[in-house]
Amino acid sequence: MAILVLKRLVFSTTKRKPLSPLSFASSSSSSSSDPSETLISTVVSVLTQQRSKSRWNHLHSLYPNGFHPNEFSQITLQLKNNPRLALRFFLWTQHKSLCNHNLLTYSTIVHILARARHKVQAQALIRTAIRVSEEDDLVSKPLKVFESLVKTYTLCGSAPFVFDLLVNACLETKKIDPAIEIVRMLRSRGISPKVRTLNSLISWVSRCRGGDVSYQVYREIFGVDIEDAEGNANRISRVRPDVHTFNAIMMGFYRNASVEKLEMTFNEMVHFDCVPNVHSYSLLMAAFCDEGRMRDAEDVWHNMRAEEVEADIVCYNEMIGGLCEIGEMEKAEEFFREMGLNGVDGSCTTYKHLVCGYCGVGDVDSALLVYKDMCRKSFKPDAWTVDAVIRALCVHGRVDEALKILKGGVENFGLVPKGNSYEALIKGLCEEQRTQEAVKLQVEMVGRGFEPSLKVYGAFIDGYIRQGNEEMAELLRKEMLETQIQEQEI
Repeated sequence: MAILVLKRLVFSTTKRKPLSPLSFASSSSSSSSDPSETLISTVVSVLTQQRSKSRWNHLHSLYPNGFHPNEFSQITLQLKNNPRLALRFFLWTQHKSLCNHNLLTYSTIVHILARARHKVQAQALIRTAIRVSEEDDLVSKPLKVFESLVKTYTLCGSAPFVFDLLVNACLETKKIDPAIEIVRMLRSRGISPKVRTLNSLISWVSRCRGGDVSYQVYREIFGVDIEDAEGNANRISRVRPDVHTFNAIMMGFYRNASVEKLEMTFNEMVHFDCVPNVHSYSLLMAAFCDEGRMRDAEDVWHNMRAEEVEADIVCYNEMIGGLCEIGEMEKAEEFFREMGLNGVDGSCTTYKHLVCGYCGVGDVDSALLVYKDMCRKSFKPDAWTVDAVIRALCVHGRVDEALKILKGGVENFGLVPKGNSYEALIKGLCEEQRTQEAVKLQVEMVGRGFEPSLKVYGAFIDGYIRQGNEEMAELLRKEMLETQIQEQEI
């Protein structure tokens, strides 16, 4: 105990000379009389040889003033074969405020965790390092972390994917520009992140900045040059793009409704000997369906099946939805039956397409059958689907059935009806001279925040005329006119 007290007195009264951030290698050969060197060896000895319950209090009593960042990094470096202990030491000094941690200390512990494949903890510390960086510029913060990781990489015996963790940490915090710049700097050093990391970068760019920018980034980070005279794309990157790379770009073009560029990317994927997967085909089919190019969509479908790629629910829904949109219900039903035979369960979207498709072609009975089947299978119809059924029924004079659909949607599914649904029902009731019921429905309509429209006024005026109540019809005409004048003034 006397020796420990003596050491504590020595280190509390002696000014320690901090190690240089890059002096790890040479420090081991320095004189053992160096206070910092003695501190380092003592701490390492306590951490590795004492029991876990006593070591922390012991260290705190020995060094109540804590450690210089350079000393911490040297201590941690000597614990690199015990990454869990190194991380505990870091967290302990952080919790007890025993070290003013900077980019050097963060880089050291991150490298140690990375070389031990503790990716989750390493990436979490990278995110913290970016946040606590002294740089004011948000773009510069990740670049300073990158610079620090590069300087300490060899000395810590780190693993290359530590830079993948840095790029992913940037993307998690939506720092896209620094992520792109880091990849550029890595490639300038002959290093390329893993294809999965590059795909994440392209996906984020595609999502936030569109297909055109993501395509430009793809060509740069994968080293795809302009095609030569023979039409061969030169690739100078050691990492090849895969199907997920192209899917991310295609998704960007799909969001931008750039069908030609999406198709171009699909063909480029084939040019790179990447085999399209079901997501690739579904994106291309969706783009064609959105433009009503169902013949092109069907060609893609047949090519997909010829390549023995199994269609999923997304593919089926795209084809069924596209066919329903143009009124080809027989073909849509064929896809629906095939889907069931192949063991692919329909979704709420599947039934919505079919219901709206049948309503669109005026086949109300088929629409009702599909709608009831949808409800029986516990799929919750949305307001658009219910509105389609209600309006189709009202057009065919089946108002009572339409009222049941509205009531069922509200009571069973908590549905908030659309204003169009109320307008169709009020019009149908007035045509049957059921104006009192129409008034009650109109009160409900106003209670849900829908103001009477010109269609509603017109329906009531027509209804009262049918009943021979010209006085009420005239009052409504005046009210409708006053409402129009007020709206114009607003």
